[in-house]
Amino acid sequence: MHNQIKAGLLLFLFCCIPFLANSTVQIASNKSGKLKVEFPTIIVSDIPTEIAISMDTTSVNDSVWIQVNQESIHAEIENQQILFHHVFTGKQKISIKVQDKQFSKIIHPIPLWLSILPPLIAILMALFFKEVYSALFIGLFSGTLIIYSYQEASLFTAFFKALFAISDTYLLQSLANSDHIAIILFSMLIGGMVNVITKNGGMQGIVNLLSKFAKSPRSGQFISWLLGILIFFDDYANTLIVGNTMRPVSDRLKISREKLAYIVDSTAAPVVSIAMITTWIGIELSYIQAAATQINIDESPYSIFLNSLPTRFYSFFTLFFILMLILMKKDFGPMLKAEQKCRQSSSSTDVANKESESEELKDLEIEENTPTRWYNAGIPVLIVIFGTFAGLLYTGWNQDVWNNPNLEFGTKLSHIIGNSNSYLALLWSSLSAVVVAIGLSVIQRILSLTKAVEALVSGFKTMLTAILILVLAWALADITKDMHTAEFISNLLIASNFSPLLLPTFTFILSALIAFSTGSSWGTMAILYPLILPASWAVCHSSGMNDIESMNIFYITVSAILAGSVLGDHCSPISDTTILSSLASSCNHIEHVRTQLPYALTVGSVAIFAGLLPAAYGVSSWILIPLGFILLYLIIRFFGKEVKLE
Repeated sequence: MHNQIKAGLLLFLFCCIPFLANSTVQIASNKSGKLKVEFPTIIVSDIPTEIAISMDTTSVNDSVWIQVNQESIHAEIENQQILFHHVFTGKQKISIKVQDKQFSKIIHPIPLWLSILPPLIAILMALFFKEVYSALFIGLFSGTLIIYSYQEASLFTAFFKALFAISDTYLLQSLANSDHIAIILFSMLIGGMVNVITKNGGMQGIVNLLSKFAKSPRSGQFISWLLGILIFFDDYANTLIVGNTMRPVSDRLKISREKLAYIVDSTAAPVVSIAMITTWIGIELSYIQAAATQINIDESPYSIFLNSLPTRFYSFFTLFFILMLILMKKDFGPMLKAEQKCRQSSSSTDVANKESESEELKDLEIEENTPTRWYNAGIPVLIVIFGTFAGLLYTGWNQDVWNNPNLEFGTKLSHIIGNSNSYLALLWSSLSAVVVAIGLSVIQRILSLTKAVEALVSGFKTMLTAILILVLAWALADITKDMHTAEFISNLLIASNFSPLLLPTFTFILSALIAFSTGSSWGTMAILYPLILPASWAVCHSSGMNDIESMNIFYITVSAILAGSVLGDHCSPISDTTILSSLASSCNHIEHVRTQLPYALTVGSVAIFAGLLPAAYGVSSWILIPLGFILLYLIIRFFGKEVKLE
């Protein structure tokens, strides 16, 4: 059913575009004698609106005095236009007088509070329908309908103009951005590379190499955890490959399917969320870039990403928590019962409820007699990693900074990467890796050129749903920007005296709730990044924080959105990665959710009280991360019980 909805939505979006090429939003203009006054298409109450006046004579001055509603204003002249700003607080008549010429018009501004409706409707629809694509589309439509309802006399006309504006204005506008295109290409190339190195046996080679060391329940779990760390570049590939290949090993060692599913699920998204070269990075950089542009931050999105990494407490704590459970051979809650039941049975298959194979699992199958050489996957992955780093250095290189004796090496490197073009670096490295992966497959005669290209294209297809979310999210972000939603949220938080020090924790919980309800970490990020990041900046400054203090909260908030979405994704029974983890591990899905939930909530609580809260108050991550590790160790020691093999 979901696939039919997605297909229908895609068909509708692309069919609309050819017929609506001439319906682009236009500037409204009015003339009175020789005085021409131009208003922007979207006028929002309580937000300064730029108004332009054109006259038939060109002033030689740089500025001029005009009268607006009997008030004298000193306005600037730019490109032969008089420019000034006016704030509309509601429906009102505006009168403008320049010399002996006068203009008047009644303006119906959009109430600022209506700006919250598009993202709020998107959230509520996602919660109700448990489906992100239609929710984002309905959020888009509600925004354009509000805009055109305040421009058109007829609601019927506004309805169709709003519908058309989605495709020929906002969707096309989001695709016209070169950075957005770069992100789409990078995501497709990484998806293609993952599929090629899977089909040529490279990923299986890495698994086979490490699985030889799995000789006990503890070592088997450790190898599963280690594979989850090593396959860091894509959560889907991580989940499907590790779960599918380690399942026979786990069965042999009497590791419960629930425990394998937990390890698979809880290493996939956390490691992808903190790795610097993944299928997630391009999407996250685009959201950060949009927010940075909106609040006029000069720092590059990649630099912001790097600075936010130390506060992604949930991801770090989850990976450590799993490792401690394995090394200490302890579990608690429903997982303990599942492990004990598995140890007491003849094999884990006696207590596993096998699921039918999904299309995703079948796509991972390789042909018989395919050699499983680890380097066929290792080399392309290393090219992506080191190629991206080299691209960052190349595009951000500054000889003066590098030769400055007063700067430390880390400062120099941070400055160079901060000024780099991360989109180009990611494109160059991913394209190089794809070429090398195909070359290795063809030269060794593992795959013919035709089959290698087919694998590449099949990998492209795996990213299409993510790209659809991206395009819809970019369009919704543009709507919220035009309607000044961030300003409304900022004003609301400021008026309520909301402490900016609590904002990261609030954001983390909100993100987790949305991701839990929708089952999509990407959909959650798409909704929250354009709203919360600008609001956090405004709230910090309104409370008297300087730029450095505000950036600290900004970095933590960036992390909180992503980490919260991962937590909610782990707890959600409708999450795609949670479902895939159950399928790949052949574990009963409800049992997987039931056994994983207490662990995820435990780590999430520690992430709040030992991470986000003190970090907002200025405590260093160098202190908080070890503190969180200690707390998790103590929880396992005092609440966990050892599972013994009979």
